[in-house]
Amino acid sequence: MIDIVKAVQGADPSLGTYVIVLRSDSRALDGSEKLSAEAQSWLAANAPGGRLARVKIQLAPYPGAGPAERDVTVMAFAEARELAAFATHWTGDPMEDE
Repeated sequence: MIDIVKAVQGADPSLGTYVIVLRSDSRALDGSEKLSAEAQSWLAANAPGGRLARVKIQLAPYPGAGPAERDVTVMAFAEARELAAFATHWTGDPMEDE
């Protein structure tokens, strides 16, 4: 995962230091290129410095392989606190109410 983040930061330095790469099946996404309405509302209330981006990177699919071009969906944040809150809320599996 660290290699992907470094590749993203190298491909688009304007995203800053606090980035997280989202899987295509992320609950926060409504398709690969936009956030769900719920995620947009959550960001506005909890991480207003967050933004979604698509970035083209070069990444080896496994150690020792040649790099291949890949598009990834990235959330970039203004502060580490915002990234941590987003990751806690949106990247884990939702817990069922007991």
